[in-house]
Amino acid sequence: MSRPKVIVTIAPTGGMASKQQNPHLPTQPEEIASDVYDCYNAGASVVAVHARRPDDGATCDAAIYRDINTRIRAKCDIVINNSTGGGVHGEMIGQASNGYWEILWEERLKGMDAGAELCTLDATTIIATFGGKELLMHTSPERSKHLAVEMKKRGIKPEWEVFSPTHIVQDVAALTAAGFDEEPFFINLVLGVHRNFQNAMPYSPRVLQSMVDLLPKGSIFCVSGIGPAQLPSAMNSLLLGGHVRVGLEDNLYYSAGELATNVQLVERVVRLVREMGYEPATPREAREIMGLPRSSGPRPDFAMQ
Repeated sequence: MSRPKVIVTIAPTGGMASKQQNPHLPTQPEEIASDVYDCYNAGASVVAVHARRPDDGATCDAAIYRDINTRIRAKCDIVINNSTGGGVHGEMIGQASNGYWEILWEERLKGMDAGAELCTLDATTIIATFGGKELLMHTSPERSKHLAVEMKKRGIKPEWEVFSPTHIVQDVAALTAAGFDEEPFFINLVLGVHRNFQNAMPYSPRVLQSMVDLLPKGSIFCVSGIGPAQLPSAMNSLLLGGHVRVGLEDNLYYSAGELATNVQLVERVVRLVREMGYEPATPREAREIMGLPRSSGPRPDFAMQ
């Protein structure tokens, strides 16, 4: 009997952490591509890419994304997911006329224009607190709809990124019911970032179960456990029929006081996935599970046959 297949996502960089926090964090295009290739060889089938400028500041610049995507695709056929969330520094933030800082909407939109198969769709409005600043990430219902429409035009499948039950039952439920995505809906449940993101939830088995119970019919899910929540939430996700995600975007440590590498995190979760009776999906199998390439809209530049 064949083992059930599990998608392993690697999130190598993110838009928050720095090399000062963990020198293993890849930030430049060739660094990211090389790290992703090693993670692919270790069993990852999806990569959640965040871009950085030459000075390591966060960006959604399509040219930088395209450079990263091209370098990754030259090495392997891993599924590429580009962020439209951006980050909490670099050109992703700006100060409004009222003095309040925001994660800039117009910069986030650029993340869709580099040919990825997936893009994160943060159907969320939150306040992120970083570097002594409160940062508004304003993704209203109309903005969430705009992202969904523009992804559909480009043949990009959304990865719906949610931080609380309300994000599921409001925008995700409304937009999937209105036909802006096709089943299966791929939903990333982000848990454990509540200390820095207002409107986010902590990780516990009960919290995760309650959010899974609210998912729209036809959904599949993975869990992004932040910090020490990464490993237990991944195992909990398997028990609930979900997929797993690891990487330095979410967690800089292998164990208390021991800095991690992306490859170490992938190798460990792959080992545990197999111990739990599952098998990591290949990129081809991951595409089948997620319904890629997307049936509507043009094929992205980097979609694989």
